[in-house]
Amino acid sequence: MKASLAHWTVAVPPASALLLGAASYLPRHAAVSLLCAAALMAAVLAAVHHAEVVAHRVGEPFGTLVLALAVTVIEAALVVSMMLAGGPEKATLARDSVYAAVIIVCTGVVGASVLAGALRHREQSFRIEGAGPALAALVTLAATVLILPVFTTSAPGPRYSTAQLEFAALASLALWAVFVFVQTVRHRDYFLPPAAPGDESAHAAPPTLGQAWLSFALLFVSLVVVVGLAKRLSPAIEAAVDAAGAPQAVIGVAIAAIVLLPESWAAVRAALANRLQTSMNLALGSALASIGLTIPAVVLASIWLDLPLVLGLDPKDIALLLLAFLVSTITLGTGRTHLMQGAVHLVIFATFLFLTLVP
Repeated sequence: MKASLAHWTVAVPPASALLLGAASYLPRHAAVSLLCAAALMAAVLAAVHHAEVVAHRVGEPFGTLVLALAVTVIEAALVVSMMLAGGPEKATLARDSVYAAVIIVCTGVVGASVLAGALRHREQSFRIEGAGPALAALVTLAATVLILPVFTTSAPGPRYSTAQLEFAALASLALWAVFVFVQTVRHRDYFLPPAAPGDESAHAAPPTLGQAWLSFALLFVSLVVVVGLAKRLSPAIEAAVDAAGAPQAVIGVAIAAIVLLPESWAAVRAALANRLQTSMNLALGSALASIGLTIPAVVLASIWLDLPLVLGLDPKDIALLLLAFLVSTITLGTGRTHLMQGAVHLVIFATFLFLTLVP
């Protein structure tokens, strides 16, 4: 780790925040949208850099937890704000974004990390003692939140009743809290990466306390900017979706993809540095937080503000979710990965994207 932060990583977050503030006064022109998109990508890169600085200071798995928590809290705020603005038409937005986040993580992020790591290092390893229980918790939460509403009878359609929503929210939050306790206290060693002699950053001197706090502040600013710019670009995304005649679920996919960009890029970088354990911590931790934090926030807003909320998935999406979990069980069951596993995950991810556009 360098003795001082790179100048661009310090300049990008406040500059992007200024652009976000100015964008509200600028017309919705194509040039403004392109500028916002460029600033969003720069903010993502800055967020990943500062997350790595914080992670290097506090150590694993706390570093990955910081990024997962920050991203998910802001994702929940974005979803709730869009539900408030959209009314009944956004009843499925939370479902679509959470489902997309889980699929993107389990197939896209894991697949890209495994494939990138395999291309550079042939085979990589991680601890199944941590990955296995994390996947079990994720499967349980996804089934409770996204699948069971299709089969319950207390409310019409793929919906939960108010009591069922409250139970699902509490169960999601409780299971996520138990996972965090296990990850950071009781069995922290299950989530620690093995030694990576080829990774220079793993052996460099950690940043100072002042640098770590500065990076933490800039990380928060970067993530707020990412979500703010995503919301600023959402009308353009919705207009493009309508113009193309694509399903409304594409909007949820776009939200999840934009919000997960920092974690996705950080996970691939870790795999390239032969730290696949960090990649798995990021992927599974972010997917768990996406349900464990987003769903309670959305349920609270739905009950308190009387917002319609549909959580149950369509049969096609249930089948694809189960396929993703089945393949993830096989991949995470050995503790070692190679090129073929990454390719399988990415094919499922491509199938998800294609069937979202062509249901």
